[in-house]
Amino acid sequence: MIELKKEIYEKLVSEAEKISNEEIRSITLNILKEPKITFTKAEPKISLHESPAAPKKHHAYPGGLVEHTWAVLTIAKNLAEIFEKTYHVKVNRDLIIAASILHDIFKFYQYEKDPITGGFRPRSDWYLSHQFSIIAELSFRGAPEILIRCLAEMHGSVPTSMIESEIVKFADSVDAKFVSRIQDIIWDSCKDIELLTDGKYIVQKTYPQILMKKTIFELARIYYEEGRDKLTEYIIRELGIEL
Repeated sequence: MIELKKEIYEKLVSEAEKISNEEIRSITLNILKEPKITFTKAEPKISLHESPAAPKKHHAYPGGLVEHTWAVLTIAKNLAEIFEKTYHVKVNRDLIIAASILHDIFKFYQYEKDPITGGFRPRSDWYLSHQFSIIAELSFRGAPEILIRCLAEMHGSVPTSMIESEIVKFADSVDAKFVSRIQDIIWDSCKDIELLTDGKYIVQKTYPQILMKKTIFELARIYYEEGRDKLTEYIIRELGIEL
């Protein structure tokens, strides 16, 4: 599964290379290829490739952060095209690509593996929220002001004054909410297993375990085609759970 996420990562690099503005392209590629915080002393406990986008809320599985980033970029690019064709507005594609790629890139610094559940959890030893760390890092590296402004706006830190900020912000929200809904479906089946086994297999453990083995959309397909009970039965079989 991690190998698949590495393929997505290479697509992100390819998209970043298409940025026409040299300054924006350079800073985006540098951070993407070496996603390291340099403005302060901080070391991650997991890698970018294995990181979830969040431990619980959305894309809460290995490689979820890279997958979410690709989805946001794809949605944002398509929204830009739709808005240009429909409303005849001019959208800066360089900002769309760069902001989509960089908006969550330091999230992996926030998390660590959870030895109890087998999933991920927020770090307790060091915490600097990603929306602040990307702004600080861009400023420290001398990034163009317009890129810093776009990322600050799309995270809601300041009032929005650019259409690019709105587009990336909306794309981020759409993907996060969509995948969160799919995760709820899987969580419910794992909760059913907890009840069926009188608490022997708790949802906090079966949920990350099944997401380590199967993609959320493999599981969602079973739910949509065969129903909740069949999904629950499938998870039971895959995890070797004894009833």
